[in-house]
Amino acid sequence: MSVMPKKRLGQHFLVDENVLEVIGRLADLRSDDVVLEIGPGAGVLTRYLADRVHLVHAVEIDRSLEEPLRSALAPRENVDVVFGDALRVDLAALEPAPDQLVANLPYNVATPLVVETLESVPSILRWCVMVQRELADRFFAAPRTKAYGAVSVLVQLQARKVGAHRVSATVFRPAPRVESALLAFERVPGVPIASVRPIIDAAFAHRRKMLANSVALTALVTRAEVDTALAAIGRAPGVRAEELAPQEFVALASALA
Repeated sequence: MSVMPKKRLGQHFLVDENVLEVIGRLADLRSDDVVLEIGPGAGVLTRYLADRVHLVHAVEIDRSLEEPLRSALAPRENVDVVFGDALRVDLAALEPAPDQLVANLPYNVATPLVVETLESVPSILRWCVMVQRELADRFFAAPRTKAYGAVSVLVQLQARKVGAHRVSATVFRPAPRVESALLAFERVPGVPIASVRPIIDAAFAHRRKMLANSVALTALVTRAEVDTALAAIGRAPGVRAEELAPQEFVALASALA
């Protein structure tokens, strides 16, 4: 490998190809899939995907990887390499539209990338992502646990977990100092997330405060209105955000509306 991973970009390149079969199993790859990969790095996973699916959109922020990446992918013609910041690229405009996201996500932007693709790329129906184990736990944490927070609610309202696998640090170069995990989840339809998200963000904005106080401070409603809405969903005024299950936030937003 001629290019060294960059710490500032959160790069940890996959170097052990044995983990690819685990990714393939969790992603349930099919020959007609159009896959979005964010952070292809040296192209190890990209090659594996390209040999099994119809097309791979590979989005890479690091221009110094252009030559080695294109060399690694030759002679495959079913890889569309896009150089740019995945948080700024219009992923919903990719053609043909991706139906899966399969990626070793840069650890420093994994959370916003998952949330953004859930909310803004409706064509994606399944995710198989490599992330910090702590983050994988947070995505599907249960209420009343330390890991449970706004991102847990946002993810669980839009997806269901279908698989997970712990990953050794030795499969990466450089080896990360944190534990990693593969996490697979599928989209669930029908949640009006745009109307619920302001309430979720407000509820967890001041984690040590009661939910009613946090929402009243940041969501442009009165404390009395929040208390009334909580009573409507069977919750006491002193409840905290981490006590509510994801679907209760939907009910709360509806009551406040």
